[in-house]
Amino acid sequence: MAKKNYSEEFRRDAVALYRDTDGATVAGIAADLGISHGSLTTWLRNAGITIRRPATTAPGPGTGETPEQEAARLRAEVAHLRAEKTKLETERDILRSAAKYFAGGDELVNRFQFVADHSDTYPVKRLCQVIGIARSSYYAWINAGPVRAARAAADSELAEKIRAVHTVDNTYGRPRITAEINHGQPACQRVNHKRIARIMRENNIEGLRLRRRHRTTIAEPADTPSPDLLNRDFTATAPNTRYVGDITYLPCGDNEFLYLATVIDCFSRRLVGWSIADHMRTELVENALEAAARTRGGLAGAVFHADHGSQYTSKGFAMICAKLGVAQSMGAVGTSADNALAESFNATLKRETLQGATSWESPRTARLAVFRWITRYNTRRRHSYCNYLSPTDYENAHTSDSLQQAA
Repeated sequence: MAKKNYSEEFRRDAVALYRDTDGATVAGIAADLGISHGSLTTWLRNAGITIRRPATTAPGPGTGETPEQEAARLRAEVAHLRAEKTKLETERDILRSAAKYFAGGDELVNRFQFVADHSDTYPVKRLCQVIGIARSSYYAWINAGPVRAARAAADSELAEKIRAVHTVDNTYGRPRITAEINHGQPACQRVNHKRIARIMRENNIEGLRLRRRHRTTIAEPADTPSPDLLNRDFTATAPNTRYVGDITYLPCGDNEFLYLATVIDCFSRRLVGWSIADHMRTELVENALEAAARTRGGLAGAVFHADHGSQYTSKGFAMICAKLGVAQSMGAVGTSADNALAESFNATLKRETLQGATSWESPRTARLAVFRWITRYNTRRRHSYCNYLSPTDYENAHTSDSLQQAA
């Protein structure tokens, strides 16, 4: 345990309290001040004060005490009351000083810090008693100071790395930031996701969280729907086998809209085909599917799943699918969960490109923003489904693994 250090002023006041208090004892004054009997005795001797002994005058008949004893008792009671008053005033001053430390929450670390900051003014024992902590806990906290400082420095350095990743893409939340920071690091140097979450919370860093809805699925009762070949299983064992698609709106300026049709590979979540236009005619989804065929070099044998929008149930789209060798699949009417993968992609795209805005300035601005995001999404943006690789990297890794197994 660390040695207690008392200021010279405190020592002088303790000696003066004993000297000026009639009938006071060393034990009584030491107890009131929260110091040891030996310390006060040493201070008194150094100051040249004679330590008083209790009166031994015999009591008078019938009264139980002599006048001298009564006077000594009353003086001792007065001294005790004065000491108690001094003690209460000291506690009041300590609590007043502690108020600003506890303004942000009466946390244990705030109490330790308060004692450390005021240990030169008041005895540590008295400070700990007043604010309700154990001295052993306080000294353990003091001894852990270097470790605590090193951890704070490491957290500050990690916060800068997190901020740098978030600056590049402010839509990244804790999982993607964790994957970005740990990418290429040996296992012994990887950072736990809980630590990153804590530091993000402490530094007010968070990914974008927005929700937006707009109806783009308009069914055509006259057309014949296709069966559901996926049954909400949006996975695939290899690329170019299962696709989902949808149409989403892109708000531009005053009551203007562009429309985006998508073709997404269920294996890697890669957007392999898309089309943007200022209409929702069948050509929009036909162009998207043909773009996917060019990207893959063909779609023969693949399944394409969509909702019951009139574009997907049209004869024109059925002819394109037959031409490309694609089997059509559709979920139930009015059930967004049956095309959840495409719905989720659309929500993410608009959330991360608009970032809370209601629309883009113009159709050209919207087209460029979406094109830029799609390029980043496919090649750089880490996807949770792909073990936090980008869709393109995930497909490349699968191809490498397949070649190694074949060899």
